[in-house]
Amino acid sequence: MASEDRFSSDGERGGLAALNDLFDDTSRPDARRQGLISSSSIGLANRGRVLQVLFDLGPTSRAELARHVGVNRATITGIIQPLIDQGILVEGEPLPSKEGGGKPARPIWFAEDAAPICAVLLMHDGVHCCLVSLDGTITAEVRAPFPEDAATVEPLIDILFNCVGQVLDLAHRPPLGIGVAAGGMIDTDTGTIVAVNLAPLLDGFPLGQALARRFGLPVRVDHHPRALLVGDRWFGIGRGKPNFAVIYTGDVLGGAIFLDGHLYRGPAGAGGELGHTFVQVDGATCRCGRRGCWETIATLGWLRREALQRHLPSCEAMDSRSLALLAMENGGAAAGLLDLYARNVAIGIANLQQTMAPNFFVLHGDVVGGGATLLEAIAAHMRDLVPWRPGNDIQLVMGDLEDRAALRGAAGLILSELLHFAL
Repeated sequence: MASEDRFSSDGERGGLAALNDLFDDTSRPDARRQGLISSSSIGLANRGRVLQVLFDLGPTSRAELARHVGVNRATITGIIQPLIDQGILVEGEPLPSKEGGGKPARPIWFAEDAAPICAVLLMHDGVHCCLVSLDGTITAEVRAPFPEDAATVEPLIDILFNCVGQVLDLAHRPPLGIGVAAGGMIDTDTGTIVAVNLAPLLDGFPLGQALARRFGLPVRVDHHPRALLVGDRWFGIGRGKPNFAVIYTGDVLGGAIFLDGHLYRGPAGAGGELGHTFVQVDGATCRCGRRGCWETIATLGWLRREALQRHLPSCEAMDSRSLALLAMENGGAAAGLLDLYARNVAIGIANLQQTMAPNFFVLHGDVVGGGATLLEAIAAHMRDLVPWRPGNDIQLVMGDLEDRAALRGAAGLILSELLHFAL
């Protein structure tokens, strides 16, 4: 059966339709134009609030949910019981009774066998697809590189569609949708790739529309660093934090900001292009065509050019991991380069801290390979660059060197829609 026809029949769509009946489709133009909130929408918002709290707390009893939300247990039961009946939530084994006795509490959590989400990581050099469960478990992974000699976008899209189709064919239930974390500039209103400096064939491609047309599922597309942040917010170290930022380093540099409980996107997703903020007046020319972008001094390309000038071994393949090992073993030129690289990374973070003060930064990508050595060097430069003030303690933590947070974040784009919770 072709992937695009797999979920077309009413019988096969039963699980998805049942779930979607529980949530309002806020993407419809008529829904956006409503002047007043209907009673049904209030119920959906309350349900979303309860599920948001559940995500933040982890497996939690009804009594604890009621306490955190500020309602009675009967209200919580009225909200979550339909989700249990639909197989979206499950009750765990009873917890040990407290000294006071009473009925043992049973933690509520998301069912492992509930309908999954198809997550896609689309970068300049290839695609990585998988299924993500509602508790963040990743299965059915498919990867494929893009050919270096492609002359048109069609071969790249064929590879993408083939990977998505393979993953969908492995789903035990009709997936809830397709979430895409894409490198480059993204128009989040239309799901269109605006520009990918390292893969210009993808410029202007209407990715969201193409995937929805091909596979008949809801699709959400967002910038790769923002997807990393969503992954950290729903499933990782950012869970429950009202303010934090994500920084990604590698062949490119990017970031995303979460302030007062909301992901900052800007108009049509134009905000958060941190790699192209200016850090050097009349500095090196960036791939975007301008000079002095943060990306010109804090990516792998810069690191390898500097390693070559300093006559370090294996400079053409230098990365944060190998640099940190070389610095610990030999010191000298390698240690000096590590300190300079750390300062270059810290400069951009310091600018963001001085502007928005998220205070908690999760570092992803190549920089994670540098481990504690590189992290402490970045933190030391941050202490020099950012003036101290009371209550302004800054934390830097290492996130994900691999693709896991981005894939979970791509799934989280769909999940946020279903939970009726606007990131």
